[in-house]
Amino acid sequence: MDFLSKLKYAEGSRKKKKRVGRGEGSGHGGQATRGMNGQMSRSGAKHRAWFEGGQMPLQRRVPKYGFTSPFKIYYQVINVSDLQKVIETKKTNETEFNSEILHKLGLIKSKNKPIKVLGNGNLKIKVNLEVNACSNSAKEKVEAQGGTIKLV
Repeated sequence: MDFLSKLKYAEGSRKKKKRVGRGEGSGHGGQATRGMNGQMSRSGAKHRAWFEGGQMPLQRRVPKYGFTSPFKIYYQVINVSDLQKVIETKKTNETEFNSEILHKLGLIKSKNKPIKVLGNGNLKIKVNLEVNACSNSAKEKVEAQGGTIKLV
């Protein structure tokens, strides 16, 4: 039962710590594995992770380009043809569509991001939509079938 106190690490699984600066006989005396001269051979030496020894750093060598507006609104796009396809494949018998229903049907990824309806394709059924934006052609196609688009 006393075998737990006699456990040892496997042969060669543990390396001894390199003891530097303990005389020439150790093999790590003299410069203590720090090399001859220079900043990093001295005590207290350190530099920032991106410091390149006075060479122009990468983040300053590479040109800057582009601009991302913090005010741009990224819409989730749905085409009129997508609504028609969902209704035809009998995934739903709904004619009222809002963000909850569209998300449930898999037409949009997020309930919280704004939705825009575009007029690509044809619509054969009356639908009522509750979305954030729509194109003129989508509005015409929905209203031609007697449906409505409510902008939220």
